[in-house]
This record gives sequence, structure tokens and C-alpha cells, in this order.
Amino acid sequence: MAWLPDDFAHPTTIPVLDGFHLRPIRASDVEIDYPAVMGSRERLWSIYGEAWGWPRETMTVEADRDDLARHEREIEAHESFNYALLDLHETELLGCVYLDPPQKTGADAEISWWVVDARVGTNLEAALDLQVPRWIAKVWPFEQPRLVGRDLTWQEWIALPDVSPAPAAPPPPGGPA
Repeated sequence: MAWLPDDFAHPTTIPVLDGFHLRPIRASDVEIDYPAVMGSRERLWSIYGEAWGWPRETMTVEADRDDLARHEREIEAHESFNYALLDLHETELLGCVYLDPPQKTGADAEISWWVVDARVGTNLEAALDLQVPRWIAKVWPFEQPRLVGRDLTWQEWIALPDVSPAPAAPPPPGGPA
């Protein structure tokens, strides 16, 4: 079963607040992504470290570029989505929103987001906190999205049972046993 309908077209620009928007991240965003991530690394590690092992203290610009290129490929293939929170002219990355197929039982999507340390507690963070759940409900075809870090803590999420992998198809008749 596919995660998204074959005819689903993912949004490419989502307004968040005057002068700020979301758009799919690209490998070419590394020059603004790397300082955003590493400038907020300790807080991001406290959120994502146990679950994802990210962002590592030793992450290099090259490793970040490779990671962003992987995200870009996953977006194109509709496997998962990473949206960058950007200023109007896209000269500053201020956070990210992740939409992933479920790794844990009980949901059909797992969504999380963050803002850089300098934007924690600001109107931009409050707008993102309001906008993301509305956007998911209005635009995305999920019936049971899970807002990880919002609906439940990351520790509660980690404790949930993993989604079982699809059973392997039996070998064809006369094939290897």
C-alpha cells in the first residue's frame, strides 16, 4: 500500500506569517541550513538525538549537503518531506517541518517541526505551531497524523511498537526455497 495517493501533488510554498514561508528543502540550501542546525544543535539534539541520532556534534557541511540531497530525492519520490522555514528572500533558514511515513504503530504519518534557538518563543514559532496542524488537516491525505513532540513526547513515541514490515512474498514456484 502506498503512503500517498499516486495523484497527490505536494505543496511547494506554504505561507506561515508575513515574510515567512515553508518550501521543500534542497541540497542547495546547505549554506543557510548548516548554520541554522549547528547554531541550535544542543536543543535539536535534546529533541531528535535519541530518536534520530541527529544532529551529530561532528556534522560537517558536506555531511549536511548529503543529508539535504537525500531529503530532496525523498521529496521527489514522495517517500518523505522536509520543508524549510524561510524568510521572504530565502536568505535565512529558521526551522524545518518533517512529514514522514509512520515508523511506529497507530498513525499514518509522523510530523514534527522546530525553529532555530533565536525564534523559540516568538510570534514566528507560535504561527508555525498553529499553521502546521491546520495545513496537515487541510492539504494532506492523512487520516491519523501523529504530531510527534506535540501529541506525545519523543520518549512516548520511542516506546511505541514499531510498524511491522510487510511480509515477504513467498518465493515463486520452482524458485529458491
